[in-house]
Amino acid sequence: MTLRPLHDRILVKRVEEKETVKGGIIIPDSAKEKPQEGEVVAVGQGKKTEEGKLIPLDVKAGDRILFGKYSGNEIKIEDQEYLILREEEILGVIEGAKHAAGAGKK
Repeated sequence: MTLRPLHDRILVKRVEEKETVKGGIIIPDSAKEKPQEGEVVAVGQGKKTEEGKLIPLDVKAGDRILFGKYSGNEIKIEDQEYLILREEEILGVIEGAKHAAGAGKK
């Protein structure tokens, strides 16, 4: 099943944090806060102005984004949890996230 968001809505999959910290302490699920970082899965066509002009979204599928702690609506599709946000709820796009994740590994 696929979901296509409407208008200026964005489907996001949260990016899970690592379960251990540098000291090797394991953080249980109940103590973790939900991540405020996610990957855009799908986007709507954009927002329409009162004149009927379509304004495209600034984000696209595959972008890594930051959003507020209590932003959006959580949904579950085929045992996978997602978040639906409006574009205005996105705080920023993390540029070069894929490159930065692999940069420290050699």
